[in-house]
Amino acid sequence: MTVKRSAGLLLFRHRPGGPEVLLGHMGGPLWARRDAGAWSVPKGEYVPPEEAWDAARREFQEELGLPPPSGAAVPLGESTQANGKVVTVWAVEADLDPADVVPGTFTMEWPPRSGRTGTFPELDRVAWFGIDAAHEALVKGQRVFLDRLTASPGP
Repeated sequence: MTVKRSAGLLLFRHRPGGPEVLLGHMGGPLWARRDAGAWSVPKGEYVPPEEAWDAARREFQEELGLPPPSGAAVPLGESTQANGKVVTVWAVEADLDPADVVPGTFTMEWPPRSGRTGTFPELDRVAWFGIDAAHEALVKGQRVFLDRLTASPGP
């Protein structure tokens, strides 16, 4: 079985109360009523030979509708999520106004087995979080990236 891979960029910025990270609330009806554990690093799938770094930058643009920031990247490594997907993330220091985001969309059958399809935003909200709040908001398999970010010398 082929392992699915995703790559993404975790933006961070410094504030008087400590570092903040930019997260996106997963769009679509499956996540609409969830908040805790329903936020994600902006990321998306890729298939080698595409490089993870190139995919992370491409997916940032696709999911947020904005060019990826040009700052120095801090590699945060990989994490295997509960579904077996391997996620690779880099942190980049940058500021971004969530109001500027124009999310990409996806199409799926909804309700299930109805024969009807709907178009939904990849991310229906984007917001800055302090590290503790981000820990609660993020899907469980991505929380390790916050730990690695705060352990790195930059943030």
